[in-house]
Amino acid sequence: MGREDEEVRWALATLDRASVKRGRSAEPPPAPRTPVGVLDRSVAVLDAVQGGARTFSAIAKATGLTRPTAHRLIGALEDHGLLFHVGGFGYALGPRLLGLAATAMRELPLRELARPALERLANTTGESAQLFIRDGARRVCVDAVQSEQELRTIVEIGASLPLDRGSAGRVFLAWSPNSTKSAPGRLAQQIATTRRRGWAESHGEREPGVASVSAPVFGPGQTLVAAVSISGPASRLPPLRAKERAPVVLAAAREIEAALGPER
Repeated sequence: MGREDEEVRWALATLDRASVKRGRSAEPPPAPRTPVGVLDRSVAVLDAVQGGARTFSAIAKATGLTRPTAHRLIGALEDHGLLFHVGGFGYALGPRLLGLAATAMRELPLRELARPALERLANTTGESAQLFIRDGARRVCVDAVQSEQELRTIVEIGASLPLDRGSAGRVFLAWSPNSTKSAPGRLAQQIATTRRRGWAESHGEREPGVASVSAPVFGPGQTLVAAVSISGPASRLPPLRAKERAPVVLAAAREIEAALGPER
């Protein structure tokens, strides 16, 4: 194990700024030590960018890599679509990662693992409960438990809905890189509020007379894998009632996270 590998391990042991911003513990899991040093160093670069390193110098400093090594790895990651450089912003995680993430989410038995929590959420609140995953610029309902009340909202499984309307869409935007910079003023404020509170609410945004409350579901590695929601008539979920329901929705999200397994 060379000096660069040891420096990478030290850097990974101290970096977790993204988790701090989410209000999570800054204590990351131990960095893996594999026989493939170039892979470890490449992952260290991606972790640094995810943690907020935007310039070449910041990446080199965060990873502890020598400048020539950092330059080679950044170039290779850009060639593979895992990193890209945005003028005026700096380095960001590349679009190929979105495809890999989408495939991973499809293969994860998320629906089966989340079903018990979704059923309990619907029974506890008396409202319809849904589970969404992100699909590019939209969100898709992968499971739903309908309310037993006569007046209820129904979101069909497989429904593809926009990200800029509704509380679940706002959850995905709130934990997306650079979303507040590209969003219009009012939406940017709503995204910032969602990130600060840890949950989102909406009232008549997607459909008149419909309200919802949503919370993020984080998977292994503290990546956002889903949003869990309740929705119902706005008359039953006015703003004050929505705030009262938020802890129950957050508890369902934590239950789903527990079912997904410990952080890796």
